[in-house]
Amino acid sequence: MKVLIINGSPRVGGNTTVAVNELLKTFEEEGVHAEAVQIGNKAIRGCIACGSCMNSGKCAFDDAVNELAPKFEEADGLIVASPVYYASANATLIAFLDRLFYSTHFDKSMKVGASVVVARRGGCSATFDELNKYFTISNMPIAASQYWNSVHGREKGQAKMDLEGLQTMRVLARNMTFLMKSIALGREKYGMPATEEHQWTHFI
Repeated sequence: MKVLIINGSPRVGGNTTVAVNELLKTFEEEGVHAEAVQIGNKAIRGCIACGSCMNSGKCAFDDAVNELAPKFEEADGLIVASPVYYASANATLIAFLDRLFYSTHFDKSMKVGASVVVARRGGCSATFDELNKYFTISNMPIAASQYWNSVHGREKGQAKMDLEGLQTMRVLARNMTFLMKSIALGREKYGMPATEEHQWTHFI
């Protein structure tokens, strides 16, 4: 099993990293290969709807999106983690996810997704919902935990004091491991769900 974790925080070693490290530790205990990549401190621009990826299968802007796309394709699961800004995810992470999901043509069905959000106080649930939408539009099941996947802290390192939040991260990693293994067994025994040609309906 392989999991790719995208850390959308621009702050190296910040509270989002505390949450990510708890995930990494638990995945290691579960025998899952997990890799975390921090992109929140990189210069990543948004999608310009140029459409070139429709032919090339990769984004016209050759940056972390194209670099990490093969890792996403190989992974059994994807976790995206972000600090909360104005009840929303970091704009760099959103730009990255818009382009990653739109420009990659490989089938994402049954890859397991999960989002993790970190805030001083509020805005976590709105950001959590925002990030989960990338999974639900891509036939990706979402791994659950004992609570919404949030950890709290303001100053660097304060998230270590959120014992419930860290426990939620550990439960998430274990549940995600179980779900990925279950999907692998189901694929082997029953095959993948039947697919239909997409019916595009446009509203003018």
